[in-house]
Amino acid sequence: MDRVAVVTGAGSGIGRAVARALLGAGWQVALAGRHEDTLAESAVGDPAALVVPTDVTDEAEVAALFDAVVQRWGRVDLLVNNAGVFGPAVPPDRLELDAWRQVIDVNLTGALLCARAAFARMRAQTPRGGRIINNGSISAHAPRPLSAAYTATKHAMTGLTRSLSLDGRDAGISVGQIDIGNTATGLLAGIGAASGALQADGSRRAEPTFPVEEAARAVLFMASLPPECTVDSLVITATGMPFVGRG
Repeated sequence: MDRVAVVTGAGSGIGRAVARALLGAGWQVALAGRHEDTLAESAVGDPAALVVPTDVTDEAEVAALFDAVVQRWGRVDLLVNNAGVFGPAVPPDRLELDAWRQVIDVNLTGALLCARAAFARMRAQTPRGGRIINNGSISAHAPRPLSAAYTATKHAMTGLTRSLSLDGRDAGISVGQIDIGNTATGLLAGIGAASGALQADGSRRAEPTFPVEEAARAVLFMASLPPECTVDSLVITATGMPFVGRG
């Protein structure tokens, strides 16, 4: 039986790498994200790919995404909840409420909406069950400076993951989280990791990074496990980055 995956935020970065890794491993993959052109670039014309432009903060669009997947392939075996934004790097007293809400809406509410839709399909299909992998961050463990909104959502993602894992037991739905530190993506470039990221002591330091394909390989490992076992939590970081003992 073909394995069917949905990857959000698949137009760039980790989502693109994960979608391509799954396609390379023989999965049928729905690529979701805001921009059809970048999703198509990620899909590279693979006949096993389905491009579905989706705003994960929009309940109707998320429902349409999963309906399209079931219509195409009949089931959903895997959801990779990857869509996320960092938000403005400002101190709390300069963080606008609209910016806070945008980060919450994408990183947390979007993940819930997609998980909710996946639960409904996974519970009803035959054979029932499936797997959800939430992309957290090492910010779920230790924050960077000027990242209140992003860090709050990633701590909340851990709670969401654990709750979903508990609630998925009776339906055969396993849920795990991968926390990635300093894989080379546009988001990381935006905070200046390669040139000089802000540290807790106020200094700026170039930080080590690692190829995004290695993060995707870790997600593929989690996705490829048999239903009898799961990775509840996995942390993968660039060797030597300021995480353990950060600050």
